Amino acid sequence: MSALVHVVEGGLSSQPGIDGLVRACGYRTKAYGSADEILSQIPNDDSASCIVVDVEMPDTVVPDLFDRLSRAGSNLPVICLSGPSDVRTGVRAIKAGAEDFFTKPVASEELIVAIDRAIARHRLASEQEGRMRAARQRLLLLTRREREVFDLVIRGKMNKQVAFALGTTERTVKAHRHKVMEKLQIRSVVELVSCAERLGLLRFADP
Repeated sequence: MSALVHVVEGGLSSQPGIDGLVRACGYRTKAYGSADEILSQIPNDDSASCIVVDVEMPDTVVPDLFDRLSRAGSNLPVICLSGPSDVRTGVRAIKAGAEDFFTKPVASEELIVAIDRAIARHRLASEQEGRMRAARQRLLLLTRREREVFDLVIRGKMNKQVAFALGTTERTVKAHRHKVMEKLQIRSVVELVSCAERLGLLRFADP
């Protein structure tokens, strides 16, 4: 299934047909007549998509759009279109977090390339977040003692040091360490440390 592009076009647009252009290039679209309309039904960002919005509207709408999308937990990339004399609003949009900004009329090829790029970035971010969610879920499978071993190993402690810290034997530590690697689907200590770093766990580890 092709990616979905949310298109917000006001009635004053000097370059009508953005929705049709995007569909002609193979994307599915959902059209909105105003910023209020898309804000009343915040798009689901579970699948790769982006938002193209015509910001030829009151200045206050731009920061409000990004603020409300953010508060709703949406991380969809937003591409803004603005009138040729409305650069200030475009700058406000970029500062607010827009993925890209174009003054109208914009070349069709440029807009589609920007949409392709935004959707590719969102797809990559979604895949990474999916891997992180899976890793966090696997972390919950560890027993209390396995988690203690995990926390010491990611700090660079050797089996002997882990055994001393936990008051157990190296053999027992090796068994726990094997279970940790098995449950987290990790094959090496380097991968283990890398996983902990991605999850933000090293920030809480003692030096």
